[in-house]
Amino acid sequence: MGSKYTKRYTAEFKRDAIALVDSTGKTVSAVARELGISSESLRGWYRQAKADRGEGAPGELTTAEREELKRLRRQNAEQAKTIEVLRKAAVFFAKESDR
Repeated sequence: MGSKYTKRYTAEFKRDAIALVDSTGKTVSAVARELGISSESLRGWYRQAKADRGEGAPGELTTAEREELKRLRRQNAEQAKTIEVLRKAAVFFAKESDR
């Protein structure tokens, strides 16, 4: 079973690992093995870096687009909560005015 601890890598480390894949011509798995990290992690970083450079698969989001999407989803959730509170308040005041 996996551990509860998730190792965090700095942006500089990720950038250097991606540059190592680009500059050496080695596979992502080989570079990951040399660095002692998960090949899936490095593969994800590499795929995201390609998308940020405009070389990603069609429809793949850049980091900036992902951040904007997260921000908009968070804003949408807040607005949905506000609408729900206002709806409940309207129902409450409608019942009060009927008395």
